[in-house]
Amino acid sequence: MKNLKVRPFAFFFFGIFALCFIGMAFATGTSVKDVGSALKLAYKTVPIIILIWAGFVGFAWKWRIFKGWLVAFPDLDGTWQGSIQTTWKDAEGNTPGPIPVILTIKQTFGRVSCVMRTAEMSSWSYLADFWLDTDEQIRKLGYSYSSSPGLMVQERSGAHDGSMVLEIIGDPVTKLKGIYWTTRKTTGEVVLTKRCDERLDDFPDDLGKHPMSDK
Repeated sequence: MKNLKVRPFAFFFFGIFALCFIGMAFATGTSVKDVGSALKLAYKTVPIIILIWAGFVGFAWKWRIFKGWLVAFPDLDGTWQGSIQTTWKDAEGNTPGPIPVILTIKQTFGRVSCVMRTAEMSSWSYLADFWLDTDEQIRKLGYSYSSSPGLMVQERSGAHDGSMVLEIIGDPVTKLKGIYWTTRKTTGEVVLTKRCDERLDDFPDDLGKHPMSDK
C-alpha cells in the first residue's frame, strides 16, 4: 500500500535480519571471517526472513503493537452496518428515509476492497485505497464502485457507477462516516459502525426493508 511507512519498515526488517543473522551464527557455530563466510550465513538466514515476512503480511500486520509507527493504515476487515441518507427526491419532491446498509471490507496488507449491500442493490469496488496524512489530520478510505440493483427494482433504480469517501473515526476505529456521489447525479451521506469481524455475503434481514420497497 502507498501509505506504508518506508523508513521505519526498512529499519525494522534490517533489525530482524541482523538478529536472525546473529542467531544463525550462534546456532550453527559459524564464524564470520570474511565476505564469503558472511554471504553463506546470510544465504542461510534468508528462509527465516521469508517466513517472518509471510507471517507479517499474513496476519501480524494487524497487531496493535505495529500500529502507527510501522503500519499506518487501520484494520477495517469485516462487516459494517448503518444507513444511507440520499439527497434524491421522488416525483412528489419527497426524499426517502434512511436506507439500511452493510459494507463488507476485505483487507489484506497490500489490498482493500469493498462491497456495499442494501435490500435492493449490491455494489463492488474496483478502486479502493486509504488516504492518510497525520500532519493534516486526514484518515479516510475512498473507493469507486459499480452498482447492480435487483432485477425487480431496475425500472426505478438503474445500474450505475459512483465514488465514496469515508472518514475513519476512532483508534481503534469505531465509526465510518462520509459521502458518496454517482453517475445518476445523486449524492448522499453514509454512517457505519462495526457489526462483526466476518464478511457477510448477504444483506441481513434484521436491518429492515428499503424505504422505497412499498412504493
